[in-house]
Amino acid sequence: MKKFIIYSLILAASFSLPACKKFLDIQPLDKLSGNNFFQSKEDVEANIYDLSRIVFGKFNETHFIGATGEYRSGEVLYESQSDLAPAREFVEILGKNNLLGLLSGNRPWDFYNFNRITDWTDYYRAIQGANILMAKLDEGVPGLTDVQKNQYKAEAAFIRALSYFVMVRLYGDVVYYTDAFHSTPLPRENFVSVLNKCIADLKTHKNQIPWTYTDPSLKGVRASRGSIIALIMEMNMWNAGFDANNSKKYYQETADLGREMIASGAYRLLPITEWATVIKGRSDESLFEFYRSINYGDQNTNTAPVADMFLHYPYKRPEYTHRVSFAYFRGEYMQKIFQDGSDKRITSWFNEDIFADNGKFMMLKFAQNSFSTGEEDANPDNTFMIFRYGGEILLAAEALADLGEDTEAIKLVNMVRDRAQASKYAGGGGSTLKDFIFYERSRELIGEGHHYFDLVRTKRILSSQWSYNVLTSDKFIRGAWTWPISGNALNNNPFMRLNDYWVNGGN
Repeated sequence: MKKFIIYSLILAASFSLPACKKFLDIQPLDKLSGNNFFQSKEDVEANIYDLSRIVFGKFNETHFIGATGEYRSGEVLYESQSDLAPAREFVEILGKNNLLGLLSGNRPWDFYNFNRITDWTDYYRAIQGANILMAKLDEGVPGLTDVQKNQYKAEAAFIRALSYFVMVRLYGDVVYYTDAFHSTPLPRENFVSVLNKCIADLKTHKNQIPWTYTDPSLKGVRASRGSIIALIMEMNMWNAGFDANNSKKYYQETADLGREMIASGAYRLLPITEWATVIKGRSDESLFEFYRSINYGDQNTNTAPVADMFLHYPYKRPEYTHRVSFAYFRGEYMQKIFQDGSDKRITSWFNEDIFADNGKFMMLKFAQNSFSTGEEDANPDNTFMIFRYGGEILLAAEALADLGEDTEAIKLVNMVRDRAQASKYAGGGGSTLKDFIFYERSRELIGEGHHYFDLVRTKRILSSQWSYNVLTSDKFIRGAWTWPISGNALNNNPFMRLNDYWVNGGN
């Protein structure tokens, strides 16, 4: 325990180091601790925990999931009648892809700190920490068996690859390295290449970590074989959208990994009546999450959860500032994706005003674990879900449909629809099936931060059939789907460049 406290203080101190340093000179943890930290299993456990905490910090420091994965295609509008309306207009600024306006400063929503999304420093801190941990494990840590060492290396590889994956979807090309104590300036590398390197790395570790954990407190919280498979699947499908010449390879690998995950029996779709268990966290459906609980005194930023935007009194307090939700999904959009009245997600995840087109709309999907503490602006006590079984089943179905294996794709789609007690898909194959799977992911994963990225990787963002904020081919090629990168990235790196689209005014 003493070592854990010392380590935590050392890591916190490293966060406050001056920003103007040598390129990627993120203070190595072993130098800060006199090169004597990794001396036991407990030391490694503490390190794994803190590396995960660094990445979670990026999700918790602003309204990250909504801003990056939900609003940029224009399906969400803000409720102008809310007492706090001006501060929530950012959803429509995002919906018009006006990121420079969002980040311009002196705006009512500045307290959301959206500018932090442009700063990739903490991702590289996590990457550097994972690199160092893997190097120290190879050197040898007293008391660890080979099985334990390999499992910890797999966890570190997952955190490293997850950091790269998040950055690729935000910024496109990124600097890639895996050696410990890296400080040499490097240029940004093509993101397809980066993800292929991450995939190759994860494959070497995939079978050295258990499918899940017997300790229920670790399910979904610690990386597992299911976590690694989910991440490889996501990376493959992202690359398939940008590397057309090799798309069949990516689809095949995603389909095969989906089959492997399902055949393992390690995970299951919980009944829709038990959704509260899923979103609370640590369930049999969770593949990876950032678990949070008021029982542990976790301090979430109030504005970080998606639920903050789509709930009102009595789920949000006090009543006088939460008479309506801050934002709502367009009624037209909700009618498009939820046409099947038998779908129990409609009644389980939303209030009766699902098509209201105003602040009466509520997304109860994230209100299943509400608590009436009376605390002002408190959000439901839920996890931050990153990957879950339902999403990966549908990703495998998408890959199968792209391979022309329609029968098996439909079987997987109906696994998810059966859980929702929705009518089975009985349509045709080909493009009709592919479109249905896209909508099914939009339904199943609504509010979980996948929708915008699905639009980008499938190029549906280029069509008004799919997006209220269409990007032209020219804008797409120039990187209008990315985020601006903080100018701090240029410090002491002559090879660095920022995203041209945003540097040139976002036009």
